[in-house]
Amino acid sequence: MLRRLGGLFGAVLLLAAVAGCTKRGPEAGGDAPPAGTTVYVASRVRTLDADRPVVAALAVRDGKVLATGSKEEVLAAAGENARVVDLGDATVVPGLTDAHGHLSGLGSGLVTVDLEGAATKQETLERVVSAPQTAYQGEWLIGSGWDQNDWPEKAFPSRADLDAKHPKTPVALSRVDGHALWVNSEALRRAKITRDTKDPAGGRVLRGPDGEPTGILVDNAMDLVSAVLPLPTDAQFEARLAAALARSAQAGLTGVHDAGMDLRTFRLLQRWDGEGKLTLRIYAMADGLTADRETYLKEGPFQGKLLTMRAVKLMMDGALGSRGAALHQDYSDEPGHKGLLVLTPEEYERRVRAFMSKGFQVCTHAIGDRANTLVLDALTRAAEATGSKDGRHRVEHAQVMRLEDIDRLGKSGFIASVQPTHATSDMPWAEARVGPERIRGAYAWQRLKASGAVLALGSDFPVERPDVLGGLYAARTRQDARGQPEAGWYADQRLSGQEALEGFTVGAAYASFAEGQRGQLKPGMDADFVALSVDPVDAPVAELPGAKVRLTVVAGAEVYRAP
Repeated sequence: MLRRLGGLFGAVLLLAAVAGCTKRGPEAGGDAPPAGTTVYVASRVRTLDADRPVVAALAVRDGKVLATGSKEEVLAAAGENARVVDLGDATVVPGLTDAHGHLSGLGSGLVTVDLEGAATKQETLERVVSAPQTAYQGEWLIGSGWDQNDWPEKAFPSRADLDAKHPKTPVALSRVDGHALWVNSEALRRAKITRDTKDPAGGRVLRGPDGEPTGILVDNAMDLVSAVLPLPTDAQFEARLAAALARSAQAGLTGVHDAGMDLRTFRLLQRWDGEGKLTLRIYAMADGLTADRETYLKEGPFQGKLLTMRAVKLMMDGALGSRGAALHQDYSDEPGHKGLLVLTPEEYERRVRAFMSKGFQVCTHAIGDRANTLVLDALTRAAEATGSKDGRHRVEHAQVMRLEDIDRLGKSGFIASVQPTHATSDMPWAEARVGPERIRGAYAWQRLKASGAVLALGSDFPVERPDVLGGLYAARTRQDARGQPEAGWYADQRLSGQEALEGFTVGAAYASFAEGQRGQLKPGMDADFVALSVDPVDAPVAELPGAKVRLTVVAGAEVYRAP
C-alpha cells in the first residue's frame, strides 16, 4: 500500500536499541555459525510437515535442516560432536515471512517523525514540533504515520496547522497508508502548487472553498512534492536499510517480500548480498511505476544468495482511508466520488504484458472493487496472451471485492496477498466508506480461501508494524489489542491459528516460488525458523500480543537473539 514517496524519506542512524541486539550473518562480521551441526531443542517444534507436524528438536547443518524428531532421534542423526541449544519452553515455527512490506519505508520511519497512533491532531502537531534532527532530509522536515480517522474530528488537516510552527521550513508528512501527503505552505511553494495547478491523472490536490490548496495531496498528486525533495545521502540511505533489516529480524521475520523496490535500493541490496551482509531473505518486486522499470525489463529477473527479484509491483488505485481506492459506485460517505486510478487500464495492461513476457510475476496493488475487477480482467487476458497462466500472479491487498470477483480470483489461480492488521486498523470506519453490502466482500479471507486462492499474509509495514505476532493475532481474532469488538469484526472471516501460521509460512513461500525450499521444517529444506515464547496455534489467542521473539535463524545463522 505504501507509495514510492516513502522511498525518498531518509534515515541517518541505525537505532542503537535495535542494532545492539541483532547479529549479522557470518560473512558480515557477526557471530559465525559453529562448524558441524547444531541441534535445537524446544517445548515443541511446529514443522508444518504433515508427516511429523509437531516434534521436539531439529538439527541444522550447512544452512539446511538435517533432521527433525524427538531429542534422541535428532541427536543420533546429528552425531556426537553436535552443538546443542536448549530453547526451553519456546515454540519453534518455520521461518516467518512478511509477504508485503517496504524495507526502505520501514527504515525511514525509525528515525523520522513517527506520527503513528497520535490520537488527536494536536498530539500529531506536537510530535512534529519536537522532531529529532534525524527527521530532516536536506532542509525538509519529514514524517509519516498520521491518520485523521483516529482523531475526534475525522477530517483531513490543513497546511495552516503546520504553518503556525513551521512558516519557512518545508514539511512533508505521509499518511499512514502512504497514499496522502500533508504539507505546509512552504512545501507547496517549493513544489509550485497553486490554485491554478491542475489535478494530475490519478491524483487529487484537495482545495478549500476559496479554491486554494489545503495542503493535502492524494496519490499521484504527491509526485509534485517528491519531484523537489532532496534525495537521501548515501550514508542516510544505507543506515535506513540497515535499520530496517535489524528491526525485521527483531520482529521474528526471516523473509520479506518487498513490494515495489526502486533501483537504488536494489543495487545496494545486490552489493550487500554479494558481500554476505543480508540478514534475511528478500523477495523483491521491481518498481513498475517509475522509469526504473525500463532497467528492470532490460535486465530481467535476478537470483542471488538471499536476494531474489522475479516479480514486479504495479498499482491500480489508491487507499480506502484517503478515499483513493477505486470503487464501482460512489463512496457511501462521499457521494459523487468513486476514487482514483493510478494507472489507466490501458497503460496498466501494457505494463503487465511487458513484464509477463520477460518472465516476471505481476503483483498489483488493488484496494477498491473497481480496481480489483480491472486487475483481474487484465491479468487474465495478459496471462493468456503471454503464456504466463502459471505465473502465480498476485493481487496485493484484494481488499474490497465483489463476491463474483473473489470467486474469479481463486479459480484463475491468482494469489491473494492480504494483511490481517489492515482489517483491525480499518474496522472503525471501513463500513462507513463502502456501506453494509459491499463490506461483505471486504477483508474477506475465508471467502478468498473458499474460492481456492492461496493466502500470503503480510503487514504492509510501515503502514502497520512489522511485528508478525500482531498479524497472527489479528488474523485469528479480527479484534483490536483490547479484544474489541468482543465477537470479532465479521468474525466468520477470521482464520484459525493453523491457517494464520500457514499464511506467513507456506503461503508466503508458495507466493515466491519457494515452497520446495521454505515454509516448512523438513530435512533438506532451508534452516529458516523462529523461536517464540508462545505457541501461535494452540496458545490462548490473548497471549499473542504480549508474546516475544526469542530467536531468529536464517539459513542456519542466528541473526537475532533476545537479550
